Amino acid sequence: MSKTSLFIPIFHKVSAPLRVWLHKQSLPPQAQFSLLFWRNGISFLIFNCSLLFPLVANALPGQTTDEVAAWIQANPSLSPESGETLLVRKSDTAAQRFVFQASTLPPGRATPPLRTGIVRSERFEIFDLVNGVNADRLQETLRIIYGLGIYQDFQRARVVYAYPDETLINLARSRNAPLLEALQGELRLGERFAYWIEVAQPREGRPIIGRMTILLKEDLEKIQTELQNR
Repeated sequence: MSKTSLFIPIFHKVSAPLRVWLHKQSLPPQAQFSLLFWRNGISFLIFNCSLLFPLVANALPGQTTDEVAAWIQANPSLSPESGETLLVRKSDTAAQRFVFQASTLPPGRATPPLRTGIVRSERFEIFDLVNGVNADRLQETLRIIYGLGIYQDFQRARVVYAYPDETLINLARSRNAPLLEALQGELRLGERFAYWIEVAQPREGRPIIGRMTILLKEDLEKIQTELQNR
């Protein structure tokens, strides 16, 4: 398979002229472009152009740990270090951090796995004091890592639970629990998978940490019940 990667260094955001230029390019449908993370204070806009196959997710919850570990190793957006298998950590500075983890357990409280050696959830988390982290950035990161198919499944997914509601906010304030009040999230049920997206939004300033989890649909009720009973 022939693959070409073009690296364009930029500072934190894609400028308007660059966005216009990208829009005008006649890139093949297989082309993938992504604003990745930082290296020595510079972000990189990366084009991954495959002439034969588009970049798609081929290891997801429900597959074996060996299959998922092999996919992580081959995924250019994750680029694990030597020795990293189901857990990938990236941090060039104390102010910016990225973590990706595949787990044999569903999210939430630990429960014995029903099947050993099967991944039940995959989660990534972004911490960024410099640029902040919002829901749009998490969704774009989902597309970068997994490709268009999973991104579209998330976009079309039905919201089954969203928080905080007024009751939870009042409870958090009565307990003097600002973190509980700050957490804003959704559970979504898609055709292929369930999704959990969460951002910590403080009362003042922008959010600096957020996470997204892909999980098996059969595990959605468990995490929904746990969130509602907090």
